[in-house]
Amino acid sequence: MGLIAGGINTLAGGGSNLSLPMLMVMGLPADVANATNRVAVLMQCIVGVVGFDRNQALDRPAIRPILVPTLAGGSAGALAAALMPNLYLKPILLLTLVVMSLLILLKPVIISPPIDAPTLSPNHSRRAWWALFAAGVYGAFVQAGVGFILLAALAGGLRYDLMRANALKMLCTLAFTLVSVGIFLIFDLIAWVPGLILAGGNMAGAYLMVKFAVRSTQKTLKWSVFAMTIIAVAASFYVG
Repeated sequence: MGLIAGGINTLAGGGSNLSLPMLMVMGLPADVANATNRVAVLMQCIVGVVGFDRNQALDRPAIRPILVPTLAGGSAGALAAALMPNLYLKPILLLTLVVMSLLILLKPVIISPPIDAPTLSPNHSRRAWWALFAAGVYGAFVQAGVGFILLAALAGGLRYDLMRANALKMLCTLAFTLVSVGIFLIFDLIAWVPGLILAGGNMAGAYLMVKFAVRSTQKTLKWSVFAMTIIAVAASFYVG
């Protein structure tokens, strides 16, 4: 399960659509499942960021302006998830899974930047800044499908090609997930055994997909992202 989720998260988004419902099916309360899933996502992102950076796919000068809105949103989202009662959290989690799955399936075209378009900085695109802030809020709150929002902001908004967009997507996810894990630790919401088991699979999936991404053309990546999107949507509805 973690292998598939980690691969989907690295190349596209929506892997948590599979792992989060599965943790709840195993009997974990919604808040604990939500927090536990972040351990796997955190470890997966470390592997992904290191892998992309080693292959010179990570745009280092863009890190600071991109992380500022992402971390701001992430802090707000993680606090909301930790403080919200389970009575409201579980239906909200399930509803967002369904909504994000439909968006991923019906609107994949917004992750395709114009050909030869120059990349932008969030400092020069107010829409991209707020998109990254929203991704931080959403990702820290529920995680599932946040990769789609980040790709929309990075590829569709800032015009990065899919490989570099995925590298920065993993960095953004690492940043707000680190904030989330810290907050969830304070509230003692993490079930470590299932979290670490899931993390092993996620890390393997991330490692394999980074290797695939750096060897693929833009066209291959575009179709692969679409295929991963279909898998994430189908899996989330099946598990749910």
